[in-house]
Amino acid sequence: MSSTPTPTPLPAAAPLPAAPKDQIDRELIALLQANARESTANLARKLGVARTTVVARLARLEADAVIVGYTARLGSEAVDRGVQAYVGISISPKAQREVISRLSRLPELRQLASVSGEFDYMALLRADTTMRLDALLDEIGDIDGVIKTTTSVVLALRVDRSA
Repeated sequence: MSSTPTPTPLPAAAPLPAAPKDQIDRELIALLQANARESTANLARKLGVARTTVVARLARLEADAVIVGYTARLGSEAVDRGVQAYVGISISPKAQREVISRLSRLPELRQLASVSGEFDYMALLRADTTMRLDALLDEIGDIDGVIKTTTSVVLALRVDRSA
């Protein structure tokens, strides 16, 4: 009598955050992205709904993890100091952990994403000066396992909805 192996169940995927339900939710989110300190009364006036509707929608969007926080964005005076650059990084397959570990220790590293395409990772760096950016690029290039980097310096930020 032969026994067939029982398939191992796949782990349950983490639930995705709920999406905005309708156009009012999307407009509310856009208004908050432009000014997170906007009063609920002003938001309601701009959306053409009651203030209590805005309060209820904000509570639902927060509970559903669509909105996960509010923040302050720095003015152009503070942001324009220094230089930002996107760095495409190609690495050898077995060096992933060490490269990520070393990159994460760089205080100038703002974001690191694994990406498809020509590079394995895309890093966003912010340095005080171009000389510091140059030194950072040398440091990244010297990490064991980094095969190649390609850098694009940010000249101007045209749209920023990240804050």
